[in-house]
Amino acid sequence: MGELVHRASQQLTELIRGELRLAQAEMKEKGRRYGKSGGLFGGAGVVGFLMLEALVATAIAALAVPLPVWAAALTITAVLGVIAAVMALTGKKQATRAAPPIPEQTIENVKADVAAINRSAHR
Repeated sequence: MGELVHRASQQLTELIRGELRLAQAEMKEKGRRYGKSGGLFGGAGVVGFLMLEALVATAIAALAVPLPVWAAALTITAVLGVIAAVMALTGKKQATRAAPPIPEQTIENVKADVAAINRSAHR
């Protein structure tokens, strides 16, 4: 009987170690894939940014047909500045709405729960 318990314990230990090795190998593979995907997403972001720069250059070139090049570039710069200002103001407004960064409703709910528990404990 003791020998059976010993073998069962040893087999269980080997099984657990094998499963841990398998989990480790699986996580390494997933980590490599996440790393590759992160690199590809980063590359896509850089290429997307370059695409936007090319779009701005295209807009300047299109406006340079009826206007001097400097005026076309100034016009596109002003439009981009207005867009940036609107986005910044909208972001500031959203940040103000989010402040303070504490879960106020959850805190109130927990206080109510604690009060209810205290009331029921005093009965």
